[in-house]
Amino acid sequence: MTEMDELRRAMRVTERADGLDIADIMRRGRRLRRRRRIGAGVAAAVATIAVAVGVDAVATRPGPPYPPAGEPVATASAATPPPSPTAAPTPTEPPPRPLGTVVDSGIRYGSDERVFFVVPVDVPGLPRVTIGLVAGRRAPDGRLTSDFLVNDVYGSDRRAGFHEIGYDQQRVPTDTSVPTFGYFVGPAARIVGTVDGRQVEAKLARWSEDPQVVIFWFDPKTLTPGTPLDGITARDPQGHRL
Repeated sequence: MTEMDELRRAMRVTERADGLDIADIMRRGRRLRRRRRIGAGVAAAVATIAVAVGVDAVATRPGPPYPPAGEPVATASAATPPPSPTAAPTPTEPPPRPLGTVVDSGIRYGSDERVFFVVPVDVPGLPRVTIGLVAGRRAPDGRLTSDFLVNDVYGSDRRAGFHEIGYDQQRVPTDTSVPTFGYFVGPAARIVGTVDGRQVEAKLARWSEDPQVVIFWFDPKTLTPGTPLDGITARDPQGHRL
């Protein structure tokens, strides 16, 4: 008698008035699996029966057949535990390397101070873009942290006029939000932004390596970080628009 015949006989024997006795069929099926290796055909038949009578099938990883009665079951030895995985070293970001003097903005975050400084950048395909401007923090021990970097994405980093402007990306301002900042190349004496019909004046500092590069930022008390400007202008010492 084949395994399929014996399963069919089990179904006929255990059939009751209210349907099939699923528990008994499963017990008989387990006894069949203990006596013989499960072949592909029987596994398919059991799956078909399970679907036919509404039993949920759960996929499992196939294991070795049961050993003959009386033989010990091989178990994994606990004397040799698997080797513990070695944690990969945590990558560390190199400290920023400022070019020239670090500019103190006068903005404080507890014991840290908001600073701006120029750093070297390497943009593929843009040989004339070699610097970027960082909004960072300086700790009491002098350690610098970079929070936001802006650099040109076309042309030259020394062309006259405004360059990329940095806005805080957080939707809700915090005590450490980055103020709106950027740099202008030219003889700017005043930089004024416009937002919601009002004018806000930026604070200025010239880069120590090139006085034509004017670093500017807006005090968070006059311009909420993350607020886009409607316009921005620069004027020379005589008040002429640049």
